[in-house]
Order: sequence, then C-alpha cells, then structure tokens
Amino acid sequence: MNTIKQVTVVGTGVIGIGWIARFLSQGYDVVATDPAPNAQSRMEAAIDKAWLTLGKAGIAEGASRDKLKFEPNLKRAVADADLIQENAPEREEIKRSLLAEIDRYAKPEAIIASSTSGLLPSKLQADCERPERVIVAHPFNPVYLIPLVELVGGKDTIFEVIESAAQFYHSINMKPLVISNEIEGHVADRLMEAIWREALHLVNDGVATTEEVDAAIVYGPGLRWALMGPFLTLHLAGGEQGMKHMLEQFGPALKLPWTKLVAPELTEELKNKVISGCEQQTKEHTISELELRRDDFLIELQKLLEKYWPAANLNGKL
Repeated sequence: MNTIKQVTVVGTGVIGIGWIARFLSQGYDVVATDPAPNAQSRMEAAIDKAWLTLGKAGIAEGASRDKLKFEPNLKRAVADADLIQENAPEREEIKRSLLAEIDRYAKPEAIIASSTSGLLPSKLQADCERPERVIVAHPFNPVYLIPLVELVGGKDTIFEVIESAAQFYHSINMKPLVISNEIEGHVADRLMEAIWREALHLVNDGVATTEEVDAAIVYGPGLRWALMGPFLTLHLAGGEQGMKHMLEQFGPALKLPWTKLVAPELTEELKNKVISGCEQQTKEHTISELELRRDDFLIELQKLLEKYWPAANLNGKL
C-alpha cells in the first residue's frame, strides 16, 4: 500500500524540475526547495513549460500546479515529507553533506532518495543517522516522460525501504528497476557511457561526424532497442536457435579489437569537433524547439511500446 502523500524535491535544476512535474501530474502535493538565487521563478517558468507537454501525455484526476509550494528553508521544506528526492550537483561531498542534513530534519519514516547518476549509495548514506532509509532513485531526462528509475540500496539500506520506494514510483507510472548490487553508474548510464565513449573515438579519429554517429543509432539499432534492448535484439539475430546460434556464429568476433575500452582524451580539438558538430546539426532550431519535438516523440513512442510490448517485465517491476 502506498503511504506516500507529500513529496519534497531538493534542488530545482533540470532533473529536479522533471521530478516536480511528474509528481504534480500524478496528483501529489509537492514542496520544492533550492538555495540558488531566482530558483522559484525559474522553477515556475519551467513547470509552466512542462505542464503543456504533460497535458498531451495525460494528467491524473485532481492533479494541479496549485499543489506546488516553494520553501527556501530546507528544514521546513522536508519536515512533513513522506519522500524526499535530492537533486544536488553530482559531487560526492556536496551530496553526502546535504543528505545528512536532510536526514536530521526529516521525520523518521520518510524515505530519502538521491537522483545521483553514478555515485554509490553506501557512500552517500555514510554520514546519516538513519542510513537505512537512504536510497538511490536515478531517473532519466525528461523525468516527467521517461519511465525508468533505477533503485539502488547501500550497505545499510533495509529491503522494506526499497520495496516501498518501488511501489511508490510504480504508482506514478514509472518503471522501477531494482539493482541488486551497487556499482558506479548503476546500469543504464554504464551502457550509455559505453556508446558515448565509442562515439567520441569515432569523431576524434575522423571516422564519422556527430551527425553521422547520431544517424547510425537513430536509423539502426536505436529503432530496435526501443522495443527489445540489446539481448533480445541479438536473440532474434540468431534465427530459430536464438542466442545459442548467435553466440556460436558471432561470439568469436567479440575478440576483435573493435571496442575502445578507454575514453579518448578530451582535448580542445575533440571538444571543438563535438560542439561544432552539434551546433551544425541544430543550427535552424532552438533548444526549446528540440525539447518540444523530443517530448512529443516520446509520448507517441511510449504508446507504441505499450501496444507492442504490453507484457514486458523484469522481476515483476518493469
């Protein structure tokens, strides 16, 4: 049973805004806090923008932007929350200190979740008086549309907290993936990092431009991955014998030196190639226009996914 009624979002950057929009669209009361100058006005403008997209995706009955409150004082912001979603900059010392402070102020039964994309929960909870209720709940941008959230407990996290968190995130139309063993980068970011590393090498070595790398994904494996992911995609590549034949046929190629295991040095030359390439790709469009196109596409894509893969699940969570 979901006992979470009020949520507090700490940090109103891109990810924090995404969480606020999703929580609000599902009918929750949300308190937001951020010490940055003009944080409230920036937050309200961003929510206005996201709310237009959410109107297309679907908003829960009773959901309202009026259920959002900005509270600059952290202690007051977290005092009554059942779940606190932390979104501080991705630096261990900042997050550890902030989570310890949240832990001191939050009521004992509240769940504290960090949106960290790569840090280990055991390190993040180390300075907390109640580390057993601290977890990682890592989302993907835009949080108000992308359903995946990776849940990871640290060495002191109790299973009941992970279980309660999974139930809550599932209740707001997310797909919680409970990761059994903590590892830097969790699961999805490690996979994306591998592709990003190879993409940088291809651009750095003059093999392909940023536009050509993007096209290679968009018109090739990206279409299949949206439905199946890498394992089932290759399972079908093996024909009637599936993965068994695929590994026998193509397994030896894994030893070929195709993969660059180490990221290239991020030199000024490489940075300029990547930056100029991306600017060239988007020269006729603003970032706002691209975000709107992305969001509309994601709404339609998820409808297709529900149509063609309704029984997809992983340990009953996805």
